[in-house]
Amino acid sequence: IDMLGGVDLHNQGYLGDGITIAVFDAGFTSVNTLPIFDSLWLHNRISNCYDFVDNNSFVFHSSNHGTKVLSTMGGFMQDSLIGTAPHATYMLFRTEDTGSETIVEEDNWVAAAEYADSLGVHIINSSLGYTIYDDSLDSHSYADMDGNTTIITNAADLAASRGILVINSAGNSGNNNWHYIGAPADGDSV
Repeated sequence: IDMLGGVDLHNQGYLGDGITIAVFDAGFTSVNTLPIFDSLWLHNRISNCYDFVDNNSFVFHSSNHGTKVLSTMGGFMQDSLIGTAPHATYMLFRTEDTGSETIVEEDNWVAAAEYADSLGVHIINSSLGYTIYDDSLDSHSYADMDGNTTIITNAADLAASRGILVINSAGNSGNNNWHYIGAPADGDSV
């Protein structure tokens, strides 16, 4: 956080107060029990959770990737870790099914974005990207990464047009056969 100038921002009082961030990921294992998140729970800063894969409100399983992402923003443990926005309000949405890679995950992301918009979020943080699926007929090509082709990219740009800051990883596949940006990061407003 110091390397990114976050300490200076914190010293100026910018801790995320009044900001609502929806985190889209594959799961948030143990966020409900880990001490690093006690401050969020104590101050009601986790305001909504929904699992768009299993259609229930329990998101504290399946993957710890969302746990790690949330810790960089909302984690707080005195003299150990202070996230970039420890006073923000968070909504945790599981949209990724770690058991397979299917195009329905794009639909889950879109549904989560619509829900987040209806709840008035300011920021969507998504560390997800879609390119190649288990069924090759559903897979995207590099040409599809033009910012206008995939459903998920169009939805991300729409969310941005409604005033939501959409932050998405450019790609998590550098060690795989796909070495390019993925959807929805190809959106011109993402």
